[in-house]
Amino acid sequence: MTGLDPALRLRPAARLIVLDPEGRALMFRYDVPGRPPFWVTAGGEVDPGESFEDAARRELFEETGITADPGEQIARMTPQFVTVEGEPVQADERFFLVRVADTQVSTQGHTALEQALMTQHRWFTLGELENWHEAVYPVELAAMIRSAIAT
Repeated sequence: MTGLDPALRLRPAARLIVLDPEGRALMFRYDVPGRPPFWVTAGGEVDPGESFEDAARRELFEETGITADPGEQIARMTPQFVTVEGEPVQADERFFLVRVADTQVSTQGHTALEQALMTQHRWFTLGELENWHEAVYPVELAAMIRSAIAT
């Protein structure tokens, strides 16, 4: 990794690109006070001593109720952003692709903060991801998915 800001806390995170049988991606909408709404994949911070793969498995279940093997890492990004708690961080995000047969999502495993801020979830086509009227992160998600499913 190059270009990391040592002044910011390094926040390792596992992100899940969950695809349904139609190739649509599961996204969650965040409504954070004082910020425009935005959509992100399932996932979250890696706990101390936890591998990215184990965090991916845990986050998938906590945020969606889905139990599945996250498979191989398909992408890595190191963006800087401000967390929903207001902390500027340098992220180390690893992305895993998970295909599911059932589009049923359970949010019962959400934390109190997630319950307050993750106001919606929906399945997006790749075209919708590219042209959505609200911010979608990562911005290049549709291209990441196209690249991953082409191999």
